Amino acid sequence: MRAPVPARLRKAVRTWFDSRYISIADHRQDIRDALWEVQTLRREMATLQNEVERLRKARPAAPAKPDPALKAKVEDAHRLAQETAKALDGVLQNEVLVWQAIDGLRDRRDEPGRPGERPEGQPCA
Repeated sequence: MRAPVPARLRKAVRTWFDSRYISIADHRQDIRDALWEVQTLRREMATLQNEVERLRKARPAAPAKPDPALKAKVEDAHRLAQETAKALDGVLQNEVLVWQAIDGLRDRRDEPGRPGERPEGQPCA
């Protein structure tokens, strides 16, 4: 059941909720910070890969017999690092898309003269 609510009460309730939860602007800033960190990590990863390649090329022509267990651990760690970076990048991109969709819906809701718009404080049928 719905009932008309005075605008002053509605504003007080929204203010109370806003004070208890993170604001959209703060959340967006958190997303920007996370994206910046991902980009920084991506650059660092590229630098480290270049360094690894440089060290591999500088290795002596006849290396000692490598430990297969160590080689397997190194390859597994590298694979897990790559998968984690890709997954985190996907999560952050999806979160940005969600917030863009929310902004789009909010913009459409706030457009003046939309059909079916009702005056402030009027109950829905």
